[in-house]
Amino acid sequence: MGPRSDLFPFPNGWFVFGLSDELPPGKLLARTFMGQEVTVFRTQSGQAYAVDSYCPHLGAHFGYGATVEGEVLQCPFHGFQFNGAGACVRTGYETPVPPKAKLRTWQLREVDGFLLVYHHIDHEAPTWEIPPVGTSGWTQLISRSFTLNDHPQETTENSVDVGHFAFVHQYRDPQTLKEFAADGAHLNTAYSVKRALRIFGINLTHYEFKFETQIYGLGYSLVNVHVPLFHVTARLWVLPTSIDADRITLRLALRMKKWDFPLGALLSPLVARMILSGFVHDAGQDFPIWENKRYTEVPALAKGDGPIGKYRQWAKQFYR
Repeated sequence: MGPRSDLFPFPNGWFVFGLSDELPPGKLLARTFMGQEVTVFRTQSGQAYAVDSYCPHLGAHFGYGATVEGEVLQCPFHGFQFNGAGACVRTGYETPVPPKAKLRTWQLREVDGFLLVYHHIDHEAPTWEIPPVGTSGWTQLISRSFTLNDHPQETTENSVDVGHFAFVHQYRDPQTLKEFAADGAHLNTAYSVKRALRIFGINLTHYEFKFETQIYGLGYSLVNVHVPLFHVTARLWVLPTSIDADRITLRLALRMKKWDFPLGALLSPLVARMILSGFVHDAGQDFPIWENKRYTEVPALAKGDGPIGKYRQWAKQFYR
């Protein structure tokens, strides 16, 4: 991977740490997040919290043996217990709690099946939120995840890079349905393209699909997809989260609006999996380019590229 030039490794904003279904009551997830070790745990009452992964007592990592005991996280080394606010509420010896026995906490939200953690270089509180869209009437969330040598700004830029639709994905006749519009941390645009219908590797025809992209920061893109020919409406999430300065976890997740005709409830989850497989295939066409391209600070943009320049101006706010 080439140098990222002026791209700071870790932008500010909300990023997906994992899926809600990965974290049942009494369990924890410990991962490298934005170059730091973070643990998310869910208490027995169902509340999820995010804290630093190293115990302030003697530095044990919670990802290696820590447990959730009722409403607290217990260190595996000496049994120190911490609540969701990061306060040590008990030592392993029934002795007074040391004043410095506190964990750094991270802001966490659960939105539509995702565990979102807020990152800010100066540890400032969130100034914007990601609105839920609801799950009633939609299939169960399904997803795939990949580890790539990339940066969230680069993957998110793909949504406005109109020029690559034809050359990388062989989409035909791209049309702008909604012009680039930014409002604070939110960006919105919409396009239609024609995609090949293939059966046994043979292109039979091309069908139209429309997609409206709602982008919140550099880590959360919701793509509303509509395919009129098949009466399909789906939501595709594109979710890049930095692991360290060079790697991201890219999650692709999907829900499909359930068909309301007979057998629709049975067929909808199967079709949803087919749609996700198609999008995974298309995203996979981008992977070798993303992993080996160099960030060009001053690109030689041409007519037909799409609003890349506007996107990059908008993205600057997440590094201040």
